[in-house]
Amino acid sequence: MDRARFEEPVTLLVGMGFPARIESTTEAYALLQDWPAANRNHTHAVALNACKAGIAGEIDPETVRAALVAFARHNDLLVPDMSAPVTSFPAGNAHHAG
Repeated sequence: MDRARFEEPVTLLVGMGFPARIESTTEAYALLQDWPAANRNHTHAVALNACKAGIAGEIDPETVRAALVAFARHNDLLVPDMSAPVTSFPAGNAHHAG
């Protein structure tokens, strides 16, 4: 098993809004290296540095994943996990006709 793989992949929107599933530190690094220079910001730099540290074995893949998720959220690129269970909300003070 690849030690640099994430426990759960991160899906984010790239290009013309197409989803990209990122499953490892090296995939995250490749994505961030290819990111357009005009669209890079501080969260990009943090995520890219995390990838470099992950590749060097200085931090674990889940720390890299967290930095990638922060980058994606900050830039409105994160695709929600549609496999997560749906939470039901309590009815509150709903009155039932009886």
